[in-house]
Amino acid sequence: MTDAAPPAAETDVILGDLGVLLLECGVSVTDVRGSLEQVGRRAASTPQASLEFAILPEMVMVSRPGASSATTTVIGKGEALTFRQSAKASRLVHGLESGAVPLAEAPARMAAIRATPRHRPALQSVIGCGLLSLSLAWLFRCPWWAIVLALLVGLLVGGLTMLMMRVRAAAAVAPFVSAFVSTILVGTVAGWLDLGPVPLFAVCAPVAILVPGALITNALLELTSTDIVTGASRLMYGLIMLAFMAAGVYSGALLTGLRVDSASAALVGEAVQLSTDRGGWEALPPLWSAWLAVIVLAIGIGLAFGSGFRLTVVCVVVMAGTYAVLALFSPVVGSVVATGIAAAVLFVAARVLERLTIAIPATVSFQPAFLLLVPGTVGLVSLASFDAQALVSAPMMFLSLCIGTKVGALLADLARITRSTVFLRWAKPARMGEL
Repeated sequence: MTDAAPPAAETDVILGDLGVLLLECGVSVTDVRGSLEQVGRRAASTPQASLEFAILPEMVMVSRPGASSATTTVIGKGEALTFRQSAKASRLVHGLESGAVPLAEAPARMAAIRATPRHRPALQSVIGCGLLSLSLAWLFRCPWWAIVLALLVGLLVGGLTMLMMRVRAAAAVAPFVSAFVSTILVGTVAGWLDLGPVPLFAVCAPVAILVPGALITNALLELTSTDIVTGASRLMYGLIMLAFMAAGVYSGALLTGLRVDSASAALVGEAVQLSTDRGGWEALPPLWSAWLAVIVLAIGIGLAFGSGFRLTVVCVVVMAGTYAVLALFSPVVGSVVATGIAAAVLFVAARVLERLTIAIPATVSFQPAFLLLVPGTVGLVSLASFDAQALVSAPMMFLSLCIGTKVGALLADLARITRSTVFLRWAKPARMGEL
C-alpha cells in the first residue's frame, strides 16, 4: 500500500521544516541543500516539478521555478538539538532519501524528534562541562593543581552559562562573562598560592566548550563552497564570540595579574613533548594517562551535548583515533600539517560510520573532535595575549583544518561513487533500530 503524496504547498512546508531540523542539528547549509534536493526529487510529482532551496543559518526557503505559488519560508527557533536527536534526524533523512519513509509521515516524526526527552539536562550539562574542563587540562598535561582547579571552575562556569543562556539578553554576553569569571578565579588562586605563570589550559579549559572553533571552521568551509551569505554571517558571529571571550580573558588577567606560561601546550602535538622535574601538585600527569583523559573528555561531551550511551562510546573511539593521529604525525610534520591530516582522516571516518549505520550522523562523530584540534583556543590566546607568533599560527591552523576537511570530503565522495557503482548490489538494507 502506497501513501498518497501531500499537496505541493504542504510538501514545500515539510521540506522547509526538514531543512530547519537539519540546521538545528548543526549540519552545514551545503549538506542541508544536498539532502533537501535529494528528498525533493523523490517527492516531486513529475520530473518537471523541480524545487529550489535557499538556505540561511535559521531559515529555509522553498520555491518552484515557473510556478505561480509564492516562495515557502520556514524559520527555525535557533535551538540546537542534542546529539541523540541529531542521530534520529539523520535516520529520518536517510529514510526519506531512500523512499523507506513517506514524506507525509515526516511532520509527525520531526515533532517526535524535537520532543525527545532528556533526563535532567541542566545537571548533565553542568557535569559535562566540569568533566570536559578537567579532561582538557589533563590531556594537555597541566600540573595536577591546574587539573583540579579546572574541574572546579568548569563546574561553576557551566552552571553560570546555563543560567545566562535562559535569558536572551544575558546569552549575548555569556562568552565574555564566562571567560572573565574563569580567568578571575584562576588568576586569584594562582596569585594566592604564588604559582607564577599558569598553563594555557588552566585558563582555557573551563571555557573551551564556548570557543567557536568548529563554527569558524565550518564558516570557512561554507565560504569555499560558495555559500557566501551563510558562511560570512557565521564567520562574523564566530569572530565576535571569540573577541568577547578574548576580552573576558584579557580583563580578568589584567585585574589579577595572571600570566600565561608561553611554554605550555596549545596543541596536542606540543603536549606530548612537555616534561618537568617538579613533584607533588606541580608535577605533570604521565604521558600514558592522556588516553584516560580522552575517555573522560568523550564522556563529558556526551553529557554536555546529550549523546546517550551508544553515541558516547562512538565518541570515545573517534576521539581516541584523532588523538592517535595527532600524536603520531605532529613530531614528524609539525602541528599545523598534522591537524590537516587528522581532519582529513576524521572526516572520511565520520562518513564511513554514517554509511555503515545511519544512527551515527557525520556531525555527531566529527564535531566533538574539534576540541582536540582546538583551533579556537589558539585564536583566543592570540587575541587575549597579543602574542605575535600565536596570531600567525591561528589562521594557519584554520586553513589547515579547512584544507584537510576538503580533502577528506573529496576522498569520501570518491569512495561513495565507487561503492554505489561497484558494491551497491551487495549492500544490505540498513537497520532502522533505535539508539
